[in-house]
Amino acid sequence: MAQPLVKKDDDRDDEMDYSPFMGIEKGAVLQEARVFNDPQLDARRCAHVITKLLYLLNQGEAFTKVEATEVFFAVTKLFQSKDLGLRRMVYLMIKELSPSADEVIIVTSSLMKDMNSRTDMYRANAIRVLCRITDGTLLTQIERYLKQAIVDKNPVVASAALVSGIHLLQTNPEIVKRWSNEVQEAVQSRAALVQFHALALLHQIRQNDRLAVSKLVTSLTRGTVRSPLAQCLLIRYTSQVIRESGLSSHTGDRPFYDYLEGCLRHKAEMVIFEAARAITELSGVSSRELTPAITVLQLFLSSSKPVLRFAAVRTLNKVAMTHPLAVTNCNIDMESLISDQNRSIATLAITTLLKTGNESSVDRLMKQITNFMSDIADEFKIVVVEAIRSLCLKFPLKYRSLMNFLSNTLREEGGFEFKKAIVDSIVILIRDIPDAKESGLLHLCEFIEDCEFTYLSTQILHFLGNEGPKTSDPSKYIRYIYNRIILENATVRASAVCTLAKFGAMVDSLKPRIFVLLKRCLFDNDDEVRDRATLYLNTLGGDGAVVETAEEAKEFLFGSLGVPLANLEICLKNYGPSEQPFDINSVPKDVKSQPMAEKKAPGKKPTALSAPAAGPTSMLDAYEKLLSSIPEFASYGKLFKSSPPVELTEAETEYAVNVVKHIFDSHVVFQYNCTNTIPEQQLENVTVIVDASEAEEFSEAASKPLKSLPYDTPGQTFVAFEKPEGVPAVGKFSNTLRFIVKEVDTSTGEAEEDGVEDEYQLEDLEVVAADYMLKVGVSNFRNAWESMGPDCERVDEYGLGPRDSLAEAVNVVINLLGMQPCEGTEVVPNNSRSHTCLLSGVYIGSAKVLVRLSFGIDGPKEVAMKLAVRSEDISISDAIHEIVACG
Repeated sequence: MAQPLVKKDDDRDDEMDYSPFMGIEKGAVLQEARVFNDPQLDARRCAHVITKLLYLLNQGEAFTKVEATEVFFAVTKLFQSKDLGLRRMVYLMIKELSPSADEVIIVTSSLMKDMNSRTDMYRANAIRVLCRITDGTLLTQIERYLKQAIVDKNPVVASAALVSGIHLLQTNPEIVKRWSNEVQEAVQSRAALVQFHALALLHQIRQNDRLAVSKLVTSLTRGTVRSPLAQCLLIRYTSQVIRESGLSSHTGDRPFYDYLEGCLRHKAEMVIFEAARAITELSGVSSRELTPAITVLQLFLSSSKPVLRFAAVRTLNKVAMTHPLAVTNCNIDMESLISDQNRSIATLAITTLLKTGNESSVDRLMKQITNFMSDIADEFKIVVVEAIRSLCLKFPLKYRSLMNFLSNTLREEGGFEFKKAIVDSIVILIRDIPDAKESGLLHLCEFIEDCEFTYLSTQILHFLGNEGPKTSDPSKYIRYIYNRIILENATVRASAVCTLAKFGAMVDSLKPRIFVLLKRCLFDNDDEVRDRATLYLNTLGGDGAVVETAEEAKEFLFGSLGVPLANLEICLKNYGPSEQPFDINSVPKDVKSQPMAEKKAPGKKPTALSAPAAGPTSMLDAYEKLLSSIPEFASYGKLFKSSPPVELTEAETEYAVNVVKHIFDSHVVFQYNCTNTIPEQQLENVTVIVDASEAEEFSEAASKPLKSLPYDTPGQTFVAFEKPEGVPAVGKFSNTLRFIVKEVDTSTGEAEEDGVEDEYQLEDLEVVAADYMLKVGVSNFRNAWESMGPDCERVDEYGLGPRDSLAEAVNVVINLLGMQPCEGTEVVPNNSRSHTCLLSGVYIGSAKVLVRLSFGIDGPKEVAMKLAVRSEDISISDAIHEIVACG
């Protein structure tokens, strides 16, 4: 039965208008279709029955072959009617039924007769239907009529033929390409739709010939296109030609830019917007080129039409990501849009302001956003929260007002995703802005007092257990944690018990208080809570139990299990009833998966509380646990840094391999993440042979092969190198994947016993100076710089050679050093001839480093740089200068 179509009335929400087709059934409608066979046709009734049939087809109702054939033959009898309305319904019905080849022959003569009719409506619709249902054989018979229709004086007929050509190009391209002359003539038509459809078809015919497309754009940009729709298409094709030409704006020879700029003065608003959007999306667009586009978009911000306001603010929002200073002139106009009735416009306006605002405007924006947040849906609130997080990282000194705003927003009504976005943002700010730690943790503690989401409560408690003991006054968090044990469900209570134990292990002064609270948990009505309390009391020695050292307790609470969690889970599931206790030593230590090297799904943003994408700290912890569980690397000490995965194979190859560089004080471990993409093969004894002849300071220390690599099951093999302790050794490594390949019977999944040894060449890998630097920001660079003092400062000047822009020079040095830009100084204003960039980081050996870079343009495109470095050790300041000098 068809479902009712319900529509809310704009004025009276309690009244509903129901579909006239509600309750119709296929069988009844097929019975009604017999009216098509009446000697005296009732055009109105027949049209009503066809409408019902079309409704059923569009609702997904399936017609059997017999039913469809009967309806088709009955509909063809309606060609004898001269009623225009009924004839149009007949055309629609034939298109929807998609008759078979045998049935097409029956209706073809009637359609061809209509193609040559004097009634234009018949001709246009007959062309559309014929091109929809015919095959290539019949198309050659009617090709002459279609060519004539393309240049017909009636725009409806011409457009029908052109649109049909666009559809036919997908199935019969060779035939359609023969129509180029007629289509080119139609491009000169005065009818707007004809010119639009003709240009679209002509471009599709030539789209695989870049030279032909370029000639087409060149000829049409001289002013022969009058239709606004066609003009918009031409602007898009022009942008495509500009992108493919690859010419830089810095040389002044960007083709067709004058045409795009001229379109900004067109009388049609759609053309003006399309041209402005095209200019803003040009690769390497300069400030001079952007200015006219930004100006017209600014005018659209005050338009009375919501669609223009939305289009303008969305485009400016995108521009603000790459050219924030270019959009600042529009800030006043965008502030007025915060109160716009359209919430999409308001959200885009506020997020754009957050991207383009300066430090002095933050407080004013926060006041405006506070009133705005209560009026929008959660999906828009999440966008605003993410923008505020970015703003706080850009201006760390404003963390108090921004953190307070996030905390207040956290107490408002909202769904899980919205609350999680705020919690994630606060966690990231705590990690990246040290001064925000204590206030941020308190905000999270206040939130879990009323948190209705178990997942968020447990994640906050887990984070609090790791960060809370490191604050100046850990005792103030105990009350919040214990309240969760009293008031929450069993899952949250168990998590709170773990958090209390972590405080007890890390803070000796709190240990007696923690013991008392854990003993109270022994009387909890949940087994998990009682078991955890008992375990942690015994671990910490709170029940008279003897523990060897406090370090062992910390290792138990914060350290690695020594085995992969996935393997432990499998073994626990397989562990049946037995008199023998479970032996953790029976768990295999071979890694069966690659959780850290998986590629992220498109559109997924990393969050602060989800593992393993919890940010740099949690990923480093995960890698450290992984490496410490491998005996060959367990003695290497604390892991300093792990790089992002570096691809060593191209996409779509038979073996996919990427590598992660793990930096220790005197070792570097390469983790090769491998995937076998061939179903008929299984790889065994997989190793990577590394040639370090171009890395003289490195010597191979250990390796761990991968026993087996089945199809589409990621695995890991490791190679470790020893280097001078504390020295940022660099070098280039050649890699060869070596393995034994065995054929697999895909029907059974069994591999053959005998295999063949084989090799696969991988891309080279480099260890660079930036691998020895951690990106760690500071909240107030000036205070940090002055507190570091000039005793270990080194200053020198360098020439960076010719550069296309100052921004390029800044990015090159930032990437070379691998340090964290501070206070938004990585962004270089357009057309600047000088710039100062502030960087901070932690060098291998856990030494803090601050860098002040002063850039200036010396001569035509020659960039000079003054480098000032302060650190805790003069040798490290010298090392930073040596990196720049050698880079």
